[in-house]
Order: sequence, then C-alpha cells, then structure tokens
Amino acid sequence: MARSTYTLTFWQRIAYGLLFGIAYTLSLLPLRVLYLLSDFLYLLVFHLVGYRRKLVQRHLADSFPEKEEAERKDIEKAFYRWFCDYIVETLKLFSMSPRQMRRRLVFRGAEVVQQCIDRGQGVALYLGHYCNWEWVSSIPLWLRGNHYAGSQVYHVLESPAMDKLLLYPRHRMGPDNVAVMDVLRYIVQNRNEGRPVVMGFIADQVPFWNNIGGWLTFLNHENTPVLAGTERIARRFDLACVYIDIQRLRRGYYEAEFQLMTDCPKEQPDGAVTEEYFRRLEATIRRQPPFWLWTHNRWKRTREEFDRMVDPETGKPKF
Repeated sequence: MARSTYTLTFWQRIAYGLLFGIAYTLSLLPLRVLYLLSDFLYLLVFHLVGYRRKLVQRHLADSFPEKEEAERKDIEKAFYRWFCDYIVETLKLFSMSPRQMRRRLVFRGAEVVQQCIDRGQGVALYLGHYCNWEWVSSIPLWLRGNHYAGSQVYHVLESPAMDKLLLYPRHRMGPDNVAVMDVLRYIVQNRNEGRPVVMGFIADQVPFWNNIGGWLTFLNHENTPVLAGTERIARRFDLACVYIDIQRLRRGYYEAEFQLMTDCPKEQPDGAVTEEYFRRLEATIRRQPPFWLWTHNRWKRTREEFDRMVDPETGKPKF
C-alpha cells in the first residue's frame, strides 16, 4: 500500500518525475560521498541560513536547564550535523539494498514482535522522531514469514508530487504505508483476512487542539500535550504495545531494540501506555540528546490556551 492518495495532474507528474530523477540519481552515490554533501548542507543550514536556531536553542535551554550553556551549544551543533546526515541518509534509501540496510540499522529483540505475530496478535510499534526514523521502515527485514501485515502510519502531504515521492523510499523494504484516515479500515480488513497487523506509529508530534489526549511532563516541560490515538487503537484491537529504542553508534550506523511495554493494553489504566511511551522516549533522548528533531515546534500549544477553548458542557475545545 504505497500508492499516494492523490491523482497527479500532468504538471504534477512532470514535477514528480524531475524530483524522483534527482533523488534517485543522488542516492546512487556512496554514503561517504553523500556525507560530504551533508557537511556542505551543515554550513548552509547552521551557519548561513540559521534554520530555526532560536527555536532549537530555546528547546534545549528549557529541556536541559541543568546543563551549562557550552554543553547545550555542543548539542545544538551536533544536532544540525546529524539533521543534515538524516537528509542524505533518507536520499540513500531510494536505492539502498536490503543487505546494506541490515548492516547499517540492526534490530535487537525482534523475537518480541515475532512471538506476537506467531500467536496471531497485532503489534503497535511506538517510535519518535529520533535518529533515522525513515530507516525504521526496514523492520520487515527482521521478521519471519508473510502471514502478517507490516505497515507504518503517515500523514498525507499537501504537495501531491512530494507525497508520492516520499512514499517510494518508505515502502522499498516491505511495509505498507497507511494514511492516518485509513488506519482503522486497514486494521479491520487485515484482521478479517486473518493477518495480524504490525503497525508503526510516530507518536511524539504535537497534536491538533481537537486531538489532545492528555497532558504530561516531558523533557522538563509541564503540561506537554500528547496524542492518545495510538493507545486507543491498541486497546480497541488488543495490540501489543512495543517501544523502539534507537541509538546512533556512529555516522551511518544505528541500533534499535524492541521493548515490550504491554501485551494486554486493555488491562492497563487509561493513559498508562502513552505515559510509559513518553517516559521511555525521554530516556532515549537524554542518553543522546542531539538526535531528536529539535526543530519541531513541540510545545507550541499550551494548557492555558486549551482551557480557554474548552466547552464546559462537553469538555472538548470549541471551534
């Protein structure tokens, strides 16, 4: 299921063809050459353009008040270097072989997911915008058999050409790409056909006002709004909840571990799985701070604004 939800117009097909040709051609370069491109991008993004540097500096200062300014500055520079690496690594995904992928991103504990599949239970994989989340689409390379539906949730882009372009590398290692609005339909369809679903959810993005499922303390920010949709889906379909803990070993090499949070989400208190996910994600980020997406405006929605919008009769924001 890698097909874009858009039907491209003539000019959009032209744009897609040009973008794909450039991306695929660049992807054929060895990573050591692409990292030279990354070094050049770093000079542009960090020094010349200063892309969202004030936002990143504010996030680091608020998240790590215990660190000296010099240490936060080092994290900031390391983040931008990695961010540029992430861009060229994602380009490489357009042509990278499964063998090279297995060498550069190694998964540990795949038996946690495999055991769920073998007993017919679906799995909700929790991950964040951390390290190279695009490479996580290689999970099917580490699982046995074809009696399950491997998939990842994605948000449809406003640009039809870019939407189709990014779907290409995201499905090359085997997973289906499921648009947010199609998640429930996809799970039900596969359950009816006897295939447990193994679905990846990037659950750390800032929710829209009407999707805020709770408030937690996260990275020293009280009242961080969180999405609870993944937990609701897991409880509804009895999906085992597994956290993917990733770390960067060195440039171009990562290691990820599947960590079972619960295989009985219905038995957990409401909100407990979401809270556990953010606790584990924070530990991952604190271990290697540069490799989270600090340019994302994670804390732009406040509890005070939310409370002003709430309808006292329904408990939901008014729009």
